[in-house]
Amino acid sequence: MSDLLDVRGVSKRFGGLLAVSDVSFHLAQGEILGLIGPNGAGKTTLFNMVNGVYPPNGGSIWFEGRDITGSPPHRVVQLGLSRTHQIVKPLNGMTVLDNVTVGACFGREYQHLRPARETAMEVLKLVGMGDRAQAPARSLTIAGKKRLEVARALAARPKLLLLDEVLAGLNPTEIAQMIDLVRRVRDSGVSVFMIEHLMQAVMNLSDRIVVLNFGQKLAEGRPEEVARDPQVVEAYLGDDKIAHKLMEKN
Repeated sequence: MSDLLDVRGVSKRFGGLLAVSDVSFHLAQGEILGLIGPNGAGKTTLFNMVNGVYPPNGGSIWFEGRDITGSPPHRVVQLGLSRTHQIVKPLNGMTVLDNVTVGACFGREYQHLRPARETAMEVLKLVGMGDRAQAPARSLTIAGKKRLEVARALAARPKLLLLDEVLAGLNPTEIAQMIDLVRRVRDSGVSVFMIEHLMQAVMNLSDRIVVLNFGQKLAEGRPEEVARDPQVVEAYLGDDKIAHKLMEKN
């Protein structure tokens, strides 16, 4: 697998607060990479630098061998990198289909309306919402809005999908369904970079894990390596028994 995303020593400062400090990692083509860490560790700030919301104060970000450091979000999306948000933000006055059509219109292929609607229907079927296409976005449950957020990002035809706590607020059945969806997304050829707080889920879903703590990279490696890393156990997991439990299969 070749590197799709290469983050090199990025830092981000907000006034006197150093939110992310000299973080480096890579993501390979076809990989699911998990990003974990305590609240305030800098995870979403790191996402925001990768997809262009914040320019880093130092370091560089490379996507498919191209330096995208400081590129605005609309340019990053056109290159093939899209994301969801932790707080879902559907266009409530529009239908589910229209919401996803927007993603296709302003995505990597910049599709015209007719092909964009075809793409949107294709994606809605992938995420299990084909029968809700004409429903108002405001009528969806939290789980439905999460799926809609994923669908809108996928309609942009990304090569890399960033998922920000896509499992948060879901019940066990919905979590299992979303995990299955993430795997199907990867199997369709889209690489995945995901922030998640549900440890057993992210450990079993990810090929590799990056751990942040106080804005710095604490560890990186395969899930079993990270779960047994003494620094990770001390800073985040808190107990060796928890680490062992995380490695049990769902």
